[in-house]
Amino acid sequence: MNQKKITVLIVDDSALIRQMLTSMLQSDPSIEVIGAAPDPLTARKMIKQLNPDVLTLDIEMPKMDGIAFLEKIMTLRPMPVVMISSLTQEGADIALQALEIGAVDYVAKPTSDIRVGLESKRAEVISKIKIASKARISGLNPKRTETTKPPAFENFQTTEQIICIGASTGGVEAIREVVTSLPANSPAVLITQHMPASFTSSFADRLNNISRVTVYEAEQNQRVLPGHVYIAPGDWHLELAKSGANYICHLHDGALVSGHRPSVNVLFESAAKVAGSNAVGVILTGMGRDGAEGLLSLRKSGAHTIGQDEASSIVYGMPKAAFELGAVIEQQPLSQITRSIFSSLKAHDVKAIRV
Repeated sequence: MNQKKITVLIVDDSALIRQMLTSMLQSDPSIEVIGAAPDPLTARKMIKQLNPDVLTLDIEMPKMDGIAFLEKIMTLRPMPVVMISSLTQEGADIALQALEIGAVDYVAKPTSDIRVGLESKRAEVISKIKIASKARISGLNPKRTETTKPPAFENFQTTEQIICIGASTGGVEAIREVVTSLPANSPAVLITQHMPASFTSSFADRLNNISRVTVYEAEQNQRVLPGHVYIAPGDWHLELAKSGANYICHLHDGALVSGHRPSVNVLFESAAKVAGSNAVGVILTGMGRDGAEGLLSLRKSGAHTIGQDEASSIVYGMPKAAFELGAVIEQQPLSQITRSIFSSLKAHDVKAIRV
């Protein structure tokens, strides 16, 4: 019995890009390109007629830009979308906006020698289309633009407690939901999100503008303080370390771990060694296994560990791998992750006082 192919509709105003993406995707036997549109208005008709599994979408196009079209898609007909567009520093901010709206992933077009540059991304494009085809897309929630009222937990001690979060595909929106619900006196948070180097600074800035906590792109030897969030820079591993009595960020550009730099495993393993039972480890939506072994180390060190559940994960890969390994103490929907973190911190605090 032949397995159903992943059907793809390409939306791009460049005839060359449409031709190259079609050839590239058709080279994989599990993918079928069923159409290519030069603008969103044409694409809208083709989506209704062809019902593709995945859409590739450019940002700068005639008649309607890709962000406006993506918002319409996620409101009226939610479906997996992979953005394929040019990436300047301004473009990084727009790309993050697309991921927040609901795009599954992003591929940066080459800035020169389109033929050679795009061909070099063949494996990346094909992989992201396959991942997108398995994603759970819930659509655009109008309330996403509002910050959530933080949990009413004011009586915990924050100086020694650390929250570590790891995510990949779908993580931009998941992290946004968690971070914007943190109270201003939250314990320090370290985050590793699989993300290109050009994205992480913009990601930190966007979160900082809408959160009660202060959000940074982590820097080497930066002191880790309550009420602050530190995001691993793209292409750098982030570790929790200590300098005297203080927690600090340690960055290094060592080998890829679990196929990634930054790696969630690297962050979790460091927290297990340095913070142990004072840490809470959280693994969110993402493809692959990165973070599973590290979360298990955290659990064995006495840390509380939380995994996002299948129903609320855009891609239930990393949380599933961690759960099956026995690394997850409790699974929760995304909407309950922050409450679970603070419940575990309060329980830890009470236990410590009784001892």
